[in-house]
Amino acid sequence: MKYTVVDAHYLYDYKIDMTFEDGKHGIVDLSEYTKRGGVFVNFGHIDYFKKFTIDYGTLVWDGEVDIAPERLYEKAL
Repeated sequence: MKYTVVDAHYLYDYKIDMTFEDGKHGIVDLSEYTKRGGVFVNFGHIDYFKKFTIDYGTLVWDGEVDIAPERLYEKAL
């Protein structure tokens, strides 16, 4: 699936450099998620935000919080 994240690196602030299975590459700014609360409440702590992994083709924090890969693909500039 083209939306699958195959590589991701933290850059600065809430920006992550990402590559997708179809070769698309871009920088995703996830700063808007710091204001959402709920499962994203810990995004307010940059040290937490930096500690993502790639699991099942998307970014995951603490093995619980994730963002749909389609959304990441859409946001990649």
